[in-house]
Amino acid sequence: MYYKQYGNTDMKVSAIGMGCMRYDSDDVKSGNLEKCAEIALYAHEKGINYFDTAPFYCDDKSEIITGMALSQLPRDSYYISSKTNLGTVGGSYTEADFRRRLETTLSRLKVDYLDFYHLWCVLNLDSFSNQVEILYSFFEKAKSEGLIRNIVFSSHMQGNELETAVASNLFKGMLIGYNALNYRFRQTGIKAAYDNGMGVVVMNPLGGGLIPGNPDTFRYLTEGTDLTVAQAALNFVASHKEITITLAGCTTKEHVDDAVKAVENLTERPAAEIYEEYENKGMISNDLCTGCAYCKHCPKDIDIPKFMDAYNMKLLGNDMYDRLKGHWQISKDSAGDCIKCGKCEKLCTQHLPIINRLAEIAG
Repeated sequence: MYYKQYGNTDMKVSAIGMGCMRYDSDDVKSGNLEKCAEIALYAHEKGINYFDTAPFYCDDKSEIITGMALSQLPRDSYYISSKTNLGTVGGSYTEADFRRRLETTLSRLKVDYLDFYHLWCVLNLDSFSNQVEILYSFFEKAKSEGLIRNIVFSSHMQGNELETAVASNLFKGMLIGYNALNYRFRQTGIKAAYDNGMGVVVMNPLGGGLIPGNPDTFRYLTEGTDLTVAQAALNFVASHKEITITLAGCTTKEHVDDAVKAVENLTERPAAEIYEEYENKGMISNDLCTGCAYCKHCPKDIDIPKFMDAYNMKLLGNDMYDRLKGHWQISKDSAGDCIKCGKCEKLCTQHLPIINRLAEIAG
């Protein structure tokens, strides 16, 4: 395993981290949590020492599963991160609310402290300022008590907005979405964080499955390597000098093996150099849905994530109706049930025009 320094800390972290959002859904639903925990243990065996989880992942079982696994290992052999925000704290946003959420996470993970605790899912600068104003003092207090080692944030903002967040000098690191599809839109943000001595962790390096799901479109990533498209996409992100950890969501041991192989012979390069090489290759898009499914709370029970996945096919030059009928086996007609309440667009981490896309699909 290839290891990197996490910002200006003394932590040596694996270039590949395990994203604990992808435990096998059938095992989770059937309560076979021990089988899921085997994946995290296998990842650690292969040299991965950074594990990223959060409340509500995997039907709210991710922290429990991850704790089952990591509690079998020496505490100094891994780093664990989790997350909170106004939505998870709930109540009146008091210190007691914050403490209750944090203590639940610590209990589930079977640890006395978190190595990293994220201000979670910051969508824009207004959200960033509001949540910092309400919650940051609670983070600081928990850190002073030894419950948190590093205060970090998780964001879906663009590069210029990330620069502003970095300039606040409040955080040791950040977690952002970054991949071969959207790297142009985050460049200035990751450079600012790196220059500021922050760690940079990347989620969605496979574009929510879009990249390996369209191997012909992204074959260019494998040029000059013996890697698969998925492995090459992970290597693309991990090779950035400015990026500390590339999170791979692993459901099976084979996924772990793929992720580890992606960084076997890693060569780090400045982001600007990578940008220059790939500027005229492949497709660049910040309009593709990454499948986070945060929009899945429609009052009309429209299965929005599936419709957005189908719309991705259109953006990739394929037939979105074939995707709806052949893959998802749903009719386009239910997209026409949209009442334009806007709830989905407020929840969308990418600010996609979901209402217009549903109308287009229904039409």
